[in-house]
Amino acid sequence: MGRSGAFGGSVVLWALLAAHVAMAFEPVSVGIAIGAVSLTGYLSYSDWYCRFTECCREDRPLNASALKLDLEEKLFGQHLATEVILKALTGFRNNKNPKKPLTLSLHGWAGTGKNFVSQIVAENLYPKGLKSNFVHLFVSTLHFPHEQKTKLYQDQLQKWIRGNVSACASSVFIFDEMDKLHPGIIDAIKPFLDYYEQVDGISYRKAIFIFLSNAGGDLITKTTLDFWRAGRKREEIQLKDLEPVLSVGVFNNKHSGLWHSGLIDKNLIDYFIPFLPLEYRHVKMCVRAEMRARGAAVDEDIVTRVADEMTFFPKDEKIFSDKGCKTVQSRLDFH
Repeated sequence: MGRSGAFGGSVVLWALLAAHVAMAFEPVSVGIAIGAVSLTGYLSYSDWYCRFTECCREDRPLNASALKLDLEEKLFGQHLATEVILKALTGFRNNKNPKKPLTLSLHGWAGTGKNFVSQIVAENLYPKGLKSNFVHLFVSTLHFPHEQKTKLYQDQLQKWIRGNVSACASSVFIFDEMDKLHPGIIDAIKPFLDYYEQVDGISYRKAIFIFLSNAGGDLITKTTLDFWRAGRKREEIQLKDLEPVLSVGVFNNKHSGLWHSGLIDKNLIDYFIPFLPLEYRHVKMCVRAEMRARGAAVDEDIVTRVADEMTFFPKDEKIFSDKGCKTVQSRLDFH
C-alpha cells in the first residue's frame, strides 16, 4: 500500500474509533466532524482532537469585542487600564510577526482591579483562563520566598519559562506581588523579553508577560488626588500623566521587584499601566456586580450599607477607598 493509501486507512480507522468514543456527544456534530476528517485529513484531526483537550492554538484570534465588553462591564473606575490593555492585546495578537513578547506592568493599591484584569485577560486568551495549561501564575511570596536562594530561583524561572514556551509559543506568564519579589530575580527573564529572534533555538516573541505590583500606588494616588483637588475629572488623566513617573518611581523603589531592573533600563516593559484608587461610587458598582454574580437581585439599600462600611482617605476629604473593592465579597456576606 502506498503512503497515501496508508494515511487514508489510518484516518478512517481513527474516525471509527472517534465515533465510538464520541457516542455521548452530539450525533450531528460528530457525523459532520468525521466526514471532515475523511476529507481533510490531519487538519480536521487536529480540530477534532482540540474539542476534547486543550490545545495551544496560536492562530486563535482574539475577540476584541468580547474583551472590550468584559473590561467595560466588570472593571470599574479604570479608564486607563481598560483602554491600554484593550489596545495592547489587540495589536499584539493581530501582529503575525511581533518583534518581542508583550510585557505589561500593572500598578496600583490593593483592590483596584489588577488581579481581576489578569483573570479577564487570561479568559479572553484561553477558555480555561487561569486554569489553562498555557497560563502560568507566579506569586512572589509563595514561589520565591527566600532572598538567599535568588540564584536558584533565577535558574528555575528560566527553565520553567523555556519549557512552557517550547510547548506553547503563545504562553502567558503572570507575576503577582512584584513589590514583594526580591530584587534581581526577575532580571533572569530579561533575554526572553528582548528583541531576539530566538534564544537557544526558541522564539519567545509570541509570549505575554504580566507583572502585578502595589509599587507606585502612592504616585498614582497623588496624581489622582491632584486632579480631584483641581476640580478635574479622573477620566481626564492620561497615560502620559503617570507612565513616566511610574517607571522611574518603580525603578528607584527598593521595595519593588523591579528595583534597578534591566527590564526597565533596557525599555523591555511595553506599558506601565496605572490603576487609580477607587471612589465611593466605584465601590457601589463593585457591590452591585457581586450581587449579580451571586444571582441575587440588586438591593440598593444593601449596596449603600456595604459601601458605607468601607473606610476612605485622605483623612479630611475621604475620597478614595483604602482597600478598593477587596473586602466587598466578605462584607456582603453579612447582609
